Amino acid sequence: MPEQTQGGALVRLFIALMAVIFVAALATLLAGYLWLMQPTHNQSERTIEISRGDTLYGLAQQWQDDGWLPSALALRLAARLKGSGGDIRVGEYSVPPALTVFELLSFLATAPAHTYRVTLIEGRPLREALAALASAEHLTQDVAPLTPDTVAQYLGLSGSPEGRLYPDTYVYHRNEPVSSILTQAHERLAKVLAEEWQQREKGLPYASPDEALVMASIIEKETGVGSERPTIAGVFVRRLQSNMRLETDPTVIYGLGPDFDGNLTRKHLRDRSNPYNTYRNKGLPPGPIALAGRAAIHAALHPAAGKALYFVAKGDGSHYFSETLSEHNKAVREYQLSRRADYRSSPAPSQ
Repeated sequence: MPEQTQGGALVRLFIALMAVIFVAALATLLAGYLWLMQPTHNQSERTIEISRGDTLYGLAQQWQDDGWLPSALALRLAARLKGSGGDIRVGEYSVPPALTVFELLSFLATAPAHTYRVTLIEGRPLREALAALASAEHLTQDVAPLTPDTVAQYLGLSGSPEGRLYPDTYVYHRNEPVSSILTQAHERLAKVLAEEWQQREKGLPYASPDEALVMASIIEKETGVGSERPTIAGVFVRRLQSNMRLETDPTVIYGLGPDFDGNLTRKHLRDRSNPYNTYRNKGLPPGPIALAGRAAIHAALHPAAGKALYFVAKGDGSHYFSETLSEHNKAVREYQLSRRADYRSSPAPSQ
């Protein structure tokens, strides 16, 4: 009987011990769960930045030091449990308030990064496009200084890079290198030019897609009204086919360089040393004079039929087209020599 009592006591002691262990383990698990489920300390959205080469472990410590992540260890442990330690992406993000570490991991893996935009405008010279890229916010300037020479070197061009970027709005992430925009713009131009060249009309006076691009850049500079692009292209194409000089002011102005003061004189038009002076040199100028978009490229390769060989700006952004020199001279007298006070060579900006 004493042996049975002693055995029963041992059993009860064992059960009690196991109960204590179980409760302790349960308490530990509960404490661990509560530890992992504690929310971040940010009471509003917090902007974070993830750069190339960053790791979750390093970021977790940084965020803890910044005071909004309760525990770097908790985030690392949660990442191990989820097997998602590498699911972070370069970019800038706005973290919602009071996320658990598991919610934060899901956010980092799926949330869209903030984006920025820079626009390269059609009809503008390369120097203005480069100025826009140089001043674009949060764009890393890895091609520096950003000049035509460095751009040509980066793109592997033997000549001038003028007109070799496609005008468009480019979307990028914070700290993305400017070289990526240059590559996109250059490759986009090559793609558009190749597509349009394949669909070109027959009998055009271009020996290559590059010559078509030169023409497109001139059309871009001469066009105040988009619908006139094919008509202007038709005039220039017929002049080339008739062995006439193009006689277009924008090429002369481009050849004068950025120091041109806005006053185009007879002396400028007579200057044979300017290779872009289409009043003295026959054929196309040596290269593009501006960024050309698809519409201008398409017009250069699909000029409108007609007989006009001349045009003059009317002062509202549009042009008067003439078939003969006498008709053209009359139009010049009407629209150029007696300019109204509100004369414009391009359309008035929309309100």
